[in-house]
Amino acid sequence: MVHIVIIVITVFTVLIPSVTFAAAKTEPVRLGIDNIDQYQHLFAGKRVGLITNQTGVNSQLQSTIDVLYEKTDLVALFSPEHGLRGNAEAGADIAAATDMRTGLPVYSLYGDTKKPTAQMLENIDVLCFDIQDVGTRFYTYMSTMALAMESAKEQNKLFIVFDRPNPIGGLAVEGPVLKPGCESFIGMYPIPIRHGLTIGELALLFNKQFGIECNLQVVKLSGWQRNMFWQDTGLPWVMTSPNIPTPETALVYPGTGLLGATTISEGVGTTRPFELVGAAWLNAAAAADRLNERKLPGAYFRPTYFTPRFGRHNGINQGGVQIHVTDKAAYRPVLTAVTILEVMKGLSGGQFAYQSERMFDFPLGEDTLRLETEPLDQLLTRWDQEARDFQVKSRQYYLY
Repeated sequence: MVHIVIIVITVFTVLIPSVTFAAAKTEPVRLGIDNIDQYQHLFAGKRVGLITNQTGVNSQLQSTIDVLYEKTDLVALFSPEHGLRGNAEAGADIAAATDMRTGLPVYSLYGDTKKPTAQMLENIDVLCFDIQDVGTRFYTYMSTMALAMESAKEQNKLFIVFDRPNPIGGLAVEGPVLKPGCESFIGMYPIPIRHGLTIGELALLFNKQFGIECNLQVVKLSGWQRNMFWQDTGLPWVMTSPNIPTPETALVYPGTGLLGATTISEGVGTTRPFELVGAAWLNAAAAADRLNERKLPGAYFRPTYFTPRFGRHNGINQGGVQIHVTDKAAYRPVLTAVTILEVMKGLSGGQFAYQSERMFDFPLGEDTLRLETEPLDQLLTRWDQEARDFQVKSRQYYLY
């Protein structure tokens, strides 16, 4: 067998004291990694591994790799989907590598191996996680964390999560809970699509509610409040993956991210992924009119045309709408996407289709919407109740 080693150059950020970022309206938010000095006792005399990517930075954009390399005995790095630097497209396998700056091994947790092996962890005492999540169940970073927590339990390692804000807020919970038979790497546990938790709170939930029971420590945020969206934190945004370039994208993603397994374009291949939605056969003006007639909370739909430059609809002109979120707190991404699906399907003249039943049902968490075995209003009412029930149960894991 031929083993290929790829050299990865980690970008080290030079901290310039004169550079500042806009402050939040309340107490400035400090990330978990900003508070590391309060937790130095956890690292004393310990060999440290770090699961991270390009989003693993402190509030001054200094890499968490840099911070831990300076303050701890950092001995290994681990990368999730999209790679250590976030430049790989969704679903692309990530190879093992060596970090040129530090000389540390970079183990891939996306590809053939998604769970850290005993060999990867044999020279590590503490395994850390610092990756920005987007608040959506079918975004894979939380699955990477859960599998790493399982390995930490099995290998008797301390697992530390540097907490980060939920960029789409900590109050709203929406969408169906994942049903049996739909479990996969894009959804391991029965939680709603929009879960309303920080990554640290998710770790606590996974650890206790779903029985991982590793030795877990969450390095908390300070200054974050549940009613905050990313724009309220005063923190700089680092794109979490190639198709989540902005916090505005993150807010619409829990809904329109579901449409990628249909003949509807979710805008991937444009500069506004998940905000632009359409199809080659769609009348843009008619779609916008019908959607605006629904008066969906916090949303306005502008008719538009767009041509993706890569992906499923590469080079094909699409008629559709751009979602303009007029009220972040009121906006309901899952309801919006289901309504878009209903309206565009009705305007398709039979040209709408599900291109992959599995890849529609699994992110959604059930097959009822696709099979139309339940009236839509009844289905949405049931989803709302599932979300409320989850929110009540998950409150015991709130840190803020």
